[in-house]
Amino acid sequence: MSSVAVLTPESFAEHRSGLRDEESRAGGVPEDEAYIPTYLEAFPPLPEKGAPGERSSEFTGVWNKIRPIKSSVITQVFHVPLEERRYKDNSQFGEGDEAKVCVDIMQKTGAHIELSLAKDQGLSIMVTGKLDSVMKARKEIVARLQTQASATVTIPKEHHRFVIGKNGEKLQELELKTATKINIPRPEDPSSQIKITGTKEGIEKARHEILLISAEQDKRAVERLNLEKVFHPFIAGAFNKTVQEIMQETGARINIPPPSVSKDEIIITGEKEPVSQALLRICKIYEDKKRKTTTISVEVKKSQHKYIIGPKGNTLQEILDTTGVSVEMPPLESSSETIILRGEPDKLGPALTQVYAKAKSVMVAEVMAPAWLHRFIIGKKGQNIGRITQQLPKVHIEFTDGDEKITLEGPTEEVELAQSQIQEIIRDLLRRMDYTEVLIDQRFHRHLIGKNGANINRIKEQHKVSVRIPPDSEKSNLIRIEGDPQGVQLARKELLEMAARMENERTKDLIIEQRFHRTIIGQKGEKIKEVRDKFPEVIINFPDPSQKSDIVQLRGPKNEVEKCAKYLQKVIAELIENSFSIPVPIFKQFHKNIIGKGGTNIKKVKGGGRLCCSFIYFRLFSSRPQANIREVDISIPAKLHNSLIGAKGRLVRSIMEECGGVHIHFPSEGSGSEKVTIRGPEEEVERAKRQLLHLAEEKQINNHSVELHAKPDYHKFLIGRGGANIRKVRDRTGARIIFPTPEDKDQDVITIVGKEDAVRQAQQELESLIRNLDNVIEDSMVVDPKYHRHFVARRGHVLREIAEEYGGVTVSFPRTGVQSDRVTLKGAKDCVEAAKKRILEIIGDLEAQVVLECIIPQRYHRVVMGAKGYKVQQITRDHDVFIKFPERDDNSGGWGSEAQSQENGDMIPELDTSPRKCDIILISGRKEKCEAARGALLALVPITMDVDVPFDLHRYIIRQKGAGIRKMMEEYEVTISVPQPEQQSDIIIITGCLNVERAKAGLLDRVRELQAEQEDRALRGFKLTVSVEPKYHPKIIGKKGAVISQIRKDHDVTVQFPDKGEEHQELITITGYEKNTEAARDAILKIVADLEEMVSEDVRLDHRVHARIIGGRGKAIRKLMEEFRVDIRFPQPGASDPDRVTVTGLPENVDDAIDHMLNLEEEYMMDVVETETMAAYMKPPSRLEEEPRGPAKGFVVRDAPWNASGNKVGFNTTGGPSFT
Repeated sequence: MSSVAVLTPESFAEHRSGLRDEESRAGGVPEDEAYIPTYLEAFPPLPEKGAPGERSSEFTGVWNKIRPIKSSVITQVFHVPLEERRYKDNSQFGEGDEAKVCVDIMQKTGAHIELSLAKDQGLSIMVTGKLDSVMKARKEIVARLQTQASATVTIPKEHHRFVIGKNGEKLQELELKTATKINIPRPEDPSSQIKITGTKEGIEKARHEILLISAEQDKRAVERLNLEKVFHPFIAGAFNKTVQEIMQETGARINIPPPSVSKDEIIITGEKEPVSQALLRICKIYEDKKRKTTTISVEVKKSQHKYIIGPKGNTLQEILDTTGVSVEMPPLESSSETIILRGEPDKLGPALTQVYAKAKSVMVAEVMAPAWLHRFIIGKKGQNIGRITQQLPKVHIEFTDGDEKITLEGPTEEVELAQSQIQEIIRDLLRRMDYTEVLIDQRFHRHLIGKNGANINRIKEQHKVSVRIPPDSEKSNLIRIEGDPQGVQLARKELLEMAARMENERTKDLIIEQRFHRTIIGQKGEKIKEVRDKFPEVIINFPDPSQKSDIVQLRGPKNEVEKCAKYLQKVIAELIENSFSIPVPIFKQFHKNIIGKGGTNIKKVKGGGRLCCSFIYFRLFSSRPQANIREVDISIPAKLHNSLIGAKGRLVRSIMEECGGVHIHFPSEGSGSEKVTIRGPEEEVERAKRQLLHLAEEKQINNHSVELHAKPDYHKFLIGRGGANIRKVRDRTGARIIFPTPEDKDQDVITIVGKEDAVRQAQQELESLIRNLDNVIEDSMVVDPKYHRHFVARRGHVLREIAEEYGGVTVSFPRTGVQSDRVTLKGAKDCVEAAKKRILEIIGDLEAQVVLECIIPQRYHRVVMGAKGYKVQQITRDHDVFIKFPERDDNSGGWGSEAQSQENGDMIPELDTSPRKCDIILISGRKEKCEAARGALLALVPITMDVDVPFDLHRYIIRQKGAGIRKMMEEYEVTISVPQPEQQSDIIIITGCLNVERAKAGLLDRVRELQAEQEDRALRGFKLTVSVEPKYHPKIIGKKGAVISQIRKDHDVTVQFPDKGEEHQELITITGYEKNTEAARDAILKIVADLEEMVSEDVRLDHRVHARIIGGRGKAIRKLMEEFRVDIRFPQPGASDPDRVTVTGLPENVDDAIDHMLNLEEEYMMDVVETETMAAYMKPPSRLEEEPRGPAKGFVVRDAPWNASGNKVGFNTTGGPSFT
């Protein structure tokens, strides 16, 4: 690489200007001549280097320490011989398929690829990039540019996984390394052949690597032993000592399945010799134990089994270690209590002693204490119970939520001690603690709690009590107070006082138009602050502006709320007076007359107060007779307005359109006004009036409504269980009764709608029921104490349901520990009677409860239960029963049990064949309901049905990724099984319950649809060929396929043109319905006929005007071609005849186009000649060009080394160059 120094005239002048004048004069050079610099001035010497060797050693040491950096970019070159090239076309190199493939690979991998062609027509490829990118690109190039060979290599099936490697990493690495594709058969495929595809060299490399991997695995061996599970503990030994000893001595790996896995297979892996040694030793142990051991069975309570097993099975291992006896425990989920001891006869006795000792080493005791006391027994952060567990760490104490039982578990002595300590704590708490329950309406609960719990926390701290207020989701009025007896009473009194104070509070809604809200509030809330200061006990809430609401809420003491309401109404009246407005309905066509020219009329009447408004109103309406406009007011009850307007105003709009576009104005909602205004042409107004009054009369007859007020607690009782009570009233009267929804503001309003007589009758019946409900009584009934627990369990869930269903009736059961059977009910007379009846029904259900068995094979249980058990939950709700499904199948008894169990060493006689426990579903409840529920369960057992569907339609029924079959299964709630393709079977199996027939019908309908589609496809597959000369093909296709696309679209056909190189280049194939293909053929032939009539003529146009005729971006020439319906072709740049232009089209169109272009040429040429003439005058004088000029003088320097006299000149003796 060379560098060239260039000294420009500018830089030379700058250099020259820096010299001192005296230096310039000293040179003796005249001022009018150019200054010639010296050699040293033009080329100053470089600064001298330091003494050689001075710091060289220092730098050398530093450089030696630096490790060479490896380049992250690598380059690989490889060759593809001619005979292995995939693309051998003779097109220009770099423009064919090979170049396209390389571009695609570069985009995919990010590597840079260069192709070159050798003399022998072989391909040289250079790939540059990062290592990973280069390897991927090389693999892609070999696969796509080089012809692929294939070969198979056979290795044992069990070695395939080692070729694949973890997560397929080994296989991917091998494919990249060898640039091949390796196909390994799937695990279910019995074939052991591996197929390799790639270049010959790559195949050999891959084959070699695979055989190496297989050879390594041949050195290893795997043995699988199927030995009875019961002998595995003897093979493993106590704490796995035996098996570890064998593994250490032989070096083989032994895998024995854990006790929880019911498998008999033991796997031995390793080198062949160690594996055979381990196999012999295991078999010897097995044969020895099988010959010498016997078994005995003992019965031990299921609850004691865990003590025999011990933590992580350690106790079983200890027994095996000390006695050599294996203890076989039934699964924890099994109900069996039988334990089997297996060992040599003389050792079974000591082992049995140890088993009983372990079983009795732990005691379980129960202590009864009221559930509300549990948290006090536990203490704050578990302090009380923690003291006991620290003293007695082996004792486990368990509290059950909602249950009065406390369970203690541990060594007998320690459990007894802990039991006495807990009982002492309970006695002490019962002396010191008390509780009470208070009924306070749930709507006051949040006020009792206060902001962030301020109120309730104050009460708790002040009276040292615990207060439980139920969450809103429970919908309960019951508040529980626990703690010191005196504190409990004080807290109760304070809560009741707060509730009474809230009862006295009143909430009032004022309707104030939203447009006045901002005025009442004032700037920065100044005006509303004055109102709040005047009424400090009243809370005033304005709605959010986005809600578009007119309701302003006042809350506070009754008297203060009334005073505040009156004050605000007075303020509103003043605002309304000062913002009076009169709406004037005027038809749009008269607006311009009222406004006047430039707004002159409207400006005259603008401004002024109420009097001015009335005057303007009179002025505007004085012109009505001129327009034949009439206004009529009719009276329609306000409650009918919404129904007359219709949904989104559709009904009233239809009347307005039907009656010539009259204006119908209803008063604003909530105003209470009954006046409806109709305005428009006189005849149309009368017509609209008749229609509205007729509709109102119809609505009035069928839409009479009355409102009743009843406490929300009564609503459920009035409705009745399952709507029974309200349905009777509806059936007798025919009226519709609407209860408020949870979102309604007035929760106590019941609306009755219907004909007037029906509404009146329903009103009387409901009022009678409400009067009875207002009559509060207290009654009692006798309930056997054994049933009390059912009612108060789960925090009184049953009692809460009764209270909700029967008008908030209060049911009080005796307190825990009080021996009484009297239950007190308080509430409305009818509600109390209904609640008593319901309690007796529940008791009757409990007394009449039976348990029925329903036998359904276990394999159907999941189907019967449904997703998340929704089917069985529906049956329990419908039939009011309890359904219990069995545990999963276990090995302890049932059908097919071959081993006979022993008890205390004695044989137990064989049991009779009976249904398996895992098939028996238990249903408990009233007998008739249980029978009905059993029938419902049996109806859910699936049935199977075969449907004959032609095999070739299966894939259309399944659809992509099984979407079609999945949709049918979801729609009909069945399972549809389609046979595998290799079976070539026509039978599709449908499995389900009630919907199997419907699913079959749906499947057959789908089959008929598919067969119809097949027939349609056959009709659409009709082919027709038409012969057209290839020269016309581009014209038929059109620009960007526009013409042929239109033919395809118009006739719904497919048109196929012949490919390049095909034998019959003139044949065009049309595919579609026969009729459509014929129409498309006629359209193509019509185009051909038009093309055959066309002629081509050449015209000579000066090439200097071509650009003007073509126009910017071809706009002018396109317009010309469209106007004359011809095709115009201009010569390419560099053509032999640049003036020749070819015009193609119908003869008359061609002549017209040529004449037009010749006229344009004549016009444009005048401009061209004028421009060239002007350009000639603008050229510089020719004499300047003819003046002789001397040769250019090069750059000259003085005192240059090459100008010195003598043969040799020394220069820069410190190491500079010398010239000869």
